[in-house]
Amino acid sequence: MPSSATKITLNENWRLRNAGGNIDTIINFPGDVHSALLAAGLIPDPYYRDHELQLDWIHEDTWTADREFTLADSVLASHVSLFLGSVDCFARVTLNGVELVQSESQFIDHIIDLTGKLSDGANRLSIEFKSATQIAKTHAERQPFPLPYQTGNCRIPFVNHVRKTQCHAGWDWNIALMPIGIYQDIVIQRHDAVRIDALRVLQFDDDGEGPVRIEASARIYAFQDCRHSVSFDVGEHTILEACSLLKGENQVSVVLEIEDPILWWPAGQGDQHQYEVSFSIGSEKHRCRLGIRRCQVITEKDDVGSSFKFRINGRDTFMKGANWIPADALPQRITKETVRCLLQSAVDANMNMIRVWGGGQYEPDWFYDICDELGLLVWQDFMFACNIYPSDKAFLDLVREEVDQQIWRLSHHACIALWCGDNELIGALTWYEETRNDRDRYLVNYDRLNNAIGEVAIEQDPSRRFWPSSPSCGPLNFGDAWHDDKSGDMHYWDVWHSAKEFDAYRTVKPRFCSEFGFQSFPSMPLIERFTELADRNISSPVMDIHQRNSGGNARIVETIARYFRFPDNFEEMVFLSQVQQAVAIKTAVEFWRSCKPRTMGTLYWQLNDCWPVASWSSLEYGGAWKLLHYKAKLFYAPLLVSAQPDSENGDVVLWGVNDMPETRTCSLRAEKVSFSGTISQLDERKIVFETQEAQELLRLPADTLKADEFLTFTWQSEDGTFTGQNDYFPRRFKDSPIEHATVSGKWMKEADGTTVYLLTTDKPAFFVTLDLGGDTRFSDNGFTLLPGREKQLTVLTSASNEQKHPNIQLLKGCN
Repeated sequence: MPSSATKITLNENWRLRNAGGNIDTIINFPGDVHSALLAAGLIPDPYYRDHELQLDWIHEDTWTADREFTLADSVLASHVSLFLGSVDCFARVTLNGVELVQSESQFIDHIIDLTGKLSDGANRLSIEFKSATQIAKTHAERQPFPLPYQTGNCRIPFVNHVRKTQCHAGWDWNIALMPIGIYQDIVIQRHDAVRIDALRVLQFDDDGEGPVRIEASARIYAFQDCRHSVSFDVGEHTILEACSLLKGENQVSVVLEIEDPILWWPAGQGDQHQYEVSFSIGSEKHRCRLGIRRCQVITEKDDVGSSFKFRINGRDTFMKGANWIPADALPQRITKETVRCLLQSAVDANMNMIRVWGGGQYEPDWFYDICDELGLLVWQDFMFACNIYPSDKAFLDLVREEVDQQIWRLSHHACIALWCGDNELIGALTWYEETRNDRDRYLVNYDRLNNAIGEVAIEQDPSRRFWPSSPSCGPLNFGDAWHDDKSGDMHYWDVWHSAKEFDAYRTVKPRFCSEFGFQSFPSMPLIERFTELADRNISSPVMDIHQRNSGGNARIVETIARYFRFPDNFEEMVFLSQVQQAVAIKTAVEFWRSCKPRTMGTLYWQLNDCWPVASWSSLEYGGAWKLLHYKAKLFYAPLLVSAQPDSENGDVVLWGVNDMPETRTCSLRAEKVSFSGTISQLDERKIVFETQEAQELLRLPADTLKADEFLTFTWQSEDGTFTGQNDYFPRRFKDSPIEHATVSGKWMKEADGTTVYLLTTDKPAFFVTLDLGGDTRFSDNGFTLLPGREKQLTVLTSASNEQKHPNIQLLKGCN
């Protein structure tokens, strides 16, 4: 929202009532009705046990929020506007009983002129929220042909007919609450002669030749014909131009050229320099920060098919990251502090990209500010996912306005790398009986929607690539990108949804894999927060409610039985679920990184959770690191060595990958270890790690490892900056003669005052894990510990300064 000299915030102490007449309480904005009712003690915690189904009456009712305010005479004598953003979603807004606007979309903001509509004394602003559930049903009934939706995902029907966060109706990881509310500040501003309604900042650099051109375009509302000076500043660079404005809506553009700018880089590639930017006209001023970078999506024909890679400032960069969903199912709980912690955890795990998934929401301005600061590139979907959507004029008009507004709002962010039309809408054409039986009709219906999105995106932001859908083999290609690994981006789900072996990840070589994943249960500390003791059984009704993917718990258990000895109790089952999730995604990412430059990106599903649930996330609800996230820190390390079996002859090949812009010389040592603890060196050498391609470092014949042995290897750069350790197990863990290990730990004080936890073992110990879940984060977790080799861990974060001995978990011995 543009800044102005006078701003009055109307966030607090709104009176909230329902049409049913039994609720009269207070709501604050940004906020939602569920959170207000919970704070007032009027409903139970939606996340606890099976409370969800008791709360459907909330989204089925009509709610009204109103409050009074007065304005100073100096404000009343000026031009005054009301800014309403993220109104969710069908709302009638009135001032002193007179209608101001009817909102129909969560994703369209409103700027309302209040000049001449305000009283000298008290004014009453009222917002009536109608039931999106009821309106969605009405809209569905009006369609000339059925528009199916994911009934397995969406417990509440017809959400595909309304423009609100799609996963509010439930998803295969989300509770179905259909929240209602306003998720931005409610602001009244005074203006003089003009008002800045939107500012778009784009950058162009003519393929790296010559100065960078920064183009600023402002949508300006003039309250009368006038002439003004426009000032546009980028750091110390300034341009000043005069412009004439006619009463009403205007658009003004200025261009500023910068020679040899300081560049913004994604995390791991360089610094995140940002310029201070201001655009002013009259007394109105809009400020933001701008990272100057060149971001290209390269899709060139090659001997495989067509590449898909991001070239940042001329450097082909492997994208390492995960998919992002809304940070909480209750929007009021989505705070800047909570989100920053989640995004910082992504960077701490060596990620440089997240994908804002199309079934969620366009995130607030501060979300993208944080990504700019941290160097996290954003693959930005438009908010359509997995369903069949309308293509009538009224719906497409809403969509065009939504896309236009979001592009203008987000255009200045260096982190925005790509605009993507939707999530999996091409695949959805094959998922429903109606679409399979009448594909031509539904294909045309989809193309109308996708074309409307793409036309606006390309027109309003020619500086970025528009990608039609994810996954997609390319523009105007409606093929099966779930199984075509030759072009475009790929969603590979055969390991989870088709219950294939983890080795199936090695049967495909995506150009860019933007979705793949494997589930686990949340940690025991989190499970204890939403269950009673009697619920702590995999088959209990409460555990089923906190598992939204049909058959998910059974698949977790079946896979554990496939790879591990069966656990003795519920706690061990929870632990093993996180072990196997980490193994699955590690298998995929390490192989696909070894396929560089054919494969140039992996974004696993998913980074975060929005309530306590069994899911594919690596950060459970609340932000604690699952074992997967600890492994992500290692398999996304800038310098990686992994072992891959040669499918033709059974050799074990060590591959090296260097994502840094310069070569690195490292020492590499490979050893084989018996499960009883005997360690034998196989090879030691110095290696020069090149920067652009994966390289074969060492090849071990198939018969190198005996039935009772596994492979371990370490590497370290010459300057000691980068070190790593990895393993390779030629057989499943349940088929390996793992012996019982006794692991001991003690707190030690280093010479510099640092406190570390020192671990030792008498036999090889696998997936050694300390206090999984909760508030404590260690420098490593889920690692292999060898006899005679101490492991030092430091506490990175903890809610307590007490040095308690952690609870140590590991794979049980098989002998």
